[in-house]
Amino acid sequence: MISDTHKHKNAEPPSLWRNPSYLLLQSGQIVSYAGNQQQFIALPLLVLALTKSTVQTGIVLGLNTISFLVVSPLAGALVDRWDRKRTMLVCDTGRMLLTLSIPLAFWLHALTMLQIYLVVAGAGILGTLFSVANTAALPNVVTRDQLPVALSQSQAAYTCIRTFGSLLGGALYSIGRVFPFLANAISFGVSALSLGFIRGNFQGEQAGARQSLTKTIGAGFSWLWRQPLIRFLTIINGADSLRYGAGYLVIVVLAQQLHTSASGIGFIFTGAAIGALIGNLASNWIRRRLPFGKIAISMLWLEALMFPLYAIAPNALAMFFIAAAEELVAPIYNISLDTYRLMNTPDAMRGRMSSTVQMIVQGAQSIGAIASGLLIQTLGAKQSALLLGAWLVLLAVATTLNRRVRHATMPADQ
Repeated sequence: MISDTHKHKNAEPPSLWRNPSYLLLQSGQIVSYAGNQQQFIALPLLVLALTKSTVQTGIVLGLNTISFLVVSPLAGALVDRWDRKRTMLVCDTGRMLLTLSIPLAFWLHALTMLQIYLVVAGAGILGTLFSVANTAALPNVVTRDQLPVALSQSQAAYTCIRTFGSLLGGALYSIGRVFPFLANAISFGVSALSLGFIRGNFQGEQAGARQSLTKTIGAGFSWLWRQPLIRFLTIINGADSLRYGAGYLVIVVLAQQLHTSASGIGFIFTGAAIGALIGNLASNWIRRRLPFGKIAISMLWLEALMFPLYAIAPNALAMFFIAAAEELVAPIYNISLDTYRLMNTPDAMRGRMSSTVQMIVQGAQSIGAIASGLLIQTLGAKQSALLLGAWLVLLAVATTLNRRVRHATMPADQ
């Protein structure tokens, strides 16, 4: 009996290549994410070309984040009440039409900043709804055993696109200013088409569908608050994202102080992308060999020990390897954390849980990015790196001292 249990725990999950619903969902998302990456590169360049104003460019870039933070709590409640597949189809179709309006208006010499503002805000709202629905739906598209592998493969694909997508975006923009927007509109159409071919339900029973929207949102927050381990890890995740948001500018300024060129700084962040890709590939191997609690504690400690090394790095090459090592750790922890949260959340609550977590993480990251300039101006880049490292040590200590984290395992391992 013991032998059978051991064999079951170490057996490989069924191949995702035999799950047509997952393949359709993932392929559509990869195409859509690649299109978004093209627009991400082109949007500030287009606004600068039209207005010559960094202020208006900053407003446009901030609108997407603002839309996300404002809509997130509502998105979770709606996704848990609405049909998730239909919601995702409407969101992709809407984003396709909104994005397509930019090249059409540009070619007709009718493009205005008001239209760009409305398109960015509207696409941000639809994108938030789509993202929450996608996260909540995934456990119903793959089996329980396949979920960690699916999360890992998704993150690996997105990392590859992030690494090489900037090059394609720049090339498309050089051909025509609105070509990246056209490519993004087409990508949303492809994603909507792939969703249309998926069979099956994206959710279980929709508990709370008869409640008022306010009560539905409140029930989501109340449920999360009553889960001490998920609540604690969400707070730690947000605090880590605060450091992540501040760390980007710290690394850039430290590199500049070492007289690193713009291409050299790009080289450093390429190292981060390579490390993240390796971490994604290694995450499932590690997850099968270590319980979740040990992964959470050890990964946070490794982050805490590595980030201060930026302050003493002698050159860009050293920073390249630090970035690669630090980003290798991050996806191992994040994929395990996402898997744990999804496995331990009832289907009827997944939308609200996902939107709350994303709101906390994205909000903290934005605050960190905003505060980083003041932090560097007050303390200097090296001291800021050391302070952020000390912040990570505090998070690692708090996580280590939490008894529930130390004994946490995935549901499949319990």
